[in-house]
Amino acid sequence: MSSNLREMIESGELIVAPGAYDALTAKLIERAGFAAVYMSGYCTAATKFGLPDVGLVTQTEMVANVRTLASAIGLPVIADGDTGHGNAMNVVRTVREYEHAGAAALHIEDQVWPKRCGHMSGKQVIAAEDMVTKVRAAVDSRSSEDLVVIARTDALAVDGLEAAVERCHLYAEAGADVVFVDGQQTMEHIEEVPRRCPGLRCMINFGPLTPPLAVEEIANLGYAIAIYPGICFGPAVQATRTALAGLQEGGRAPETDKGDALELFAALNGLLGAPEYLELEEKYRS
Repeated sequence: MSSNLREMIESGELIVAPGAYDALTAKLIERAGFAAVYMSGYCTAATKFGLPDVGLVTQTEMVANVRTLASAIGLPVIADGDTGHGNAMNVVRTVREYEHAGAAALHIEDQVWPKRCGHMSGKQVIAAEDMVTKVRAAVDSRSSEDLVVIARTDALAVDGLEAAVERCHLYAEAGADVVFVDGQQTMEHIEEVPRRCPGLRCMINFGPLTPPLAVEEIANLGYAIAIYPGICFGPAVQATRTALAGLQEGGRAPETDKGDALELFAALNGLLGAPEYLELEEKYRS
């Protein structure tokens, strides 16, 4: 599946990758017709462990979620690799583990560990030359060039746009296939990053700080990949809060049309492959 992602990137068409936090959301994204899935570190921390995205989730735990998503769908998974979980030596193992788990791409970032969500305040970055070494380690350690290495910089919030763009060029020279300036907060940021990175493939994250844009506008600006980490997670949390409040305050579950509920139940069973498993049960019934 990694080769499909690289081919899509090289085609020049924008790849839109909604965020999946579990196998069910990954399947829903696939069924909706998207070309790729994004595995967010924030959503992994929140949904798997009830923790904030401040460097508390281990490499092993992240790899386990990569494997869960990649095994559930036929789409390429673009995965959050945090800082590579240490120095260049740790990056080597992170890349190998992610690749073995089925990731089509991973991004590593230049934050100081413990890192934090790219849309949170108080971030710090390591020296650019240290990150260059980590990018080189990531590129050298993949077993196949089909694995897409994405270099993320968080320098925008720390040192400004010029520093972030300069780092993008350094990371691309070190071998990164795609560069990624996280935490963009203005239209100037969105427009200037690809303009100042001619010839480089750029990724953009539509998190809470970044102004929303239509997919066509993003493509016209020259981005290669657009990720939407919370597009499934946020509405799911809000709908759950609403349902629980209704049960707590009203003493009963929210009213749902029985026909709609049965239709949803049937649709979910179809999405999850229940008919195929029931056929197997019948086939192997003793």
